[in-house]
Amino acid sequence: MAYDATFHKSTRTLEDEGPPFVYTPENRARFITRADVEDVVSYYTMFYTRPVGKFVVNVCRTLSCALNGAERVTEELCGKLGIKPGETDASGTFTLMEVECLGACDRAPAVMVNDSWHECLTPDGASKLMEDLRARGEAALSGCHHVIETAGRPGGSGGSRG
Repeated sequence: MAYDATFHKSTRTLEDEGPPFVYTPENRARFITRADVEDVVSYYTMFYTRPVGKFVVNVCRTLSCALNGAERVTEELCGKLGIKPGETDASGTFTLMEVECLGACDRAPAVMVNDSWHECLTPDGASKLMEDLRARGEAALSGCHHVIETAGRPGGSGGSRG
């Protein structure tokens, strides 16, 4: 898709809505055309065409994650949540999605819950994460779960991979 001002305006309007944005006929009038909005909504994974749960669980399914067990993580999540990828549980708490690259290929498999990344996740770790989310809610999400590599940066200690 070529970048243009219409695409930019539609994207900025969707971003201003705050996550998760769900495009509905009621808010359609605020945009350029339906096609412009659908271009944006279908391109980016953080926009949805139907309601999603409080926690959107995105499992990366691309090569690095697949080779490191993403399918087993997805199977565990399906069993734990009682839903398939693309579905939301009956309580409206969890939506499970399979997505393309989350950009953590060196720490695969990666799962992103809302804006919180969980890397090198095992099926047991995924199960524990869901239990923590049920028990503690948003407090279970503490951001990006990896050690930042600081080698070569001023004040950096060389860092480690976690």
